[in-house]
Order: sequence, then C-alpha cells, then structure tokens
Amino acid sequence: METFGSARRLKRNPGFERQREAARRVLDLSSIDAPIRDLVRALNRLPHCFTIQSCYGHFLWSACGDPGNLEVLPPADPAGLITYRIAYLAICLDTGRAGRALLRDLESVAQDAPGYVQMGSADWFWERQVNTYVLQVEPERFRQMDQAPLTYDEALRVQEARADFFQALGEIVTRAHEDGGTQRSGHQ
Repeated sequence: METFGSARRLKRNPGFERQREAARRVLDLSSIDAPIRDLVRALNRLPHCFTIQSCYGHFLWSACGDPGNLEVLPPADPAGLITYRIAYLAICLDTGRAGRALLRDLESVAQDAPGYVQMGSADWFWERQVNTYVLQVEPERFRQMDQAPLTYDEALRVQEARADFFQALGEIVTRAHEDGGTQRSGHQ
C-alpha cells in the first residue's frame, strides 16, 4: 500500500446504497482467499458496509514459492528470508450510526496490535470510493509496502498477529449481525 496514510474522516456519501449494491453484484467470493471467504461474505451482508478488496496474507520461502500460498510457516526455519505479502481488508463504511460504530471497532483492532496492525486510508481506494478504510497486518516499518522480507522469527510473530487480526474481525462481524447491524459490536 504505497499510498497508505492516516485514516481520513468519514464524509457524507449520499450514493452509498447504490455503490454498495453495485459492489455486492460484482463480488466473486471464489476469488477471495479461502480462510477469509466467510468473513468477507458476512461483512457484505451488513447494511452499513461493503468490502473493496482483501487478502489473507501469504508467506513465501525457498521451498514454497507459490504467490497464493495459504500454508502456515514450516515448523523449522527454512533458512533465508521469508517474503510476506500483506494481509489486508479494504472496506467502505456508511456514515450512519452503525457505520461509525464499526469504524471505532476497526480502529480498536489496530490499537490492540500497534506494531503489526495498521488502520488508515489508502489514497487510491479513497479516490475510487469515499469512506474506504484499510486494515493491514504488517510490521510497522513496512507499512507502506505490499510485501516485506522477514526473518523466520519475525514471520512467526506476523503469522500470530494475522490470526489474531482475523479472529477479532470475525468477532466484530458476528456481534454486528447479532445486533442487527445497528449497534456497536463492543470489541475491546
């Protein structure tokens, strides 16, 4: 995310419903990484948001060069640097009460892991769709990059942060559905 920056303020968007329906019509769940497919589906069922893009995050090392690799890291250091392709979620929010509550919950996910999870706005997403926010899992020093070279030990920490990140998002979405999508989901 070379254009990743601070989260922008929500702004009025009278076209949100139309944009949401258009995005939902073209959403191809089969193109979503399998580990987060249900999360993306559930987010898109909430009336106050829709996803723009997402990636589960991929670890690549000498014996595993598949750019779409979804495997966890090997149990022992494979020697050499591991290339990490970032995990992220780009989501567009409505400006109503439920959208603002979801924004606060998403901000809290980033605050829970400040060295590894960032929330902000990427210029090119915002230019295409106002009120779009990006949450990404990546060591802070690489926050502007789509991929990063990591040592094995750091890759293990990122893998754990990624698991915690998607679990927290899942809990937020579950509570939002239980609340009918109208109340703050209460992530702490």
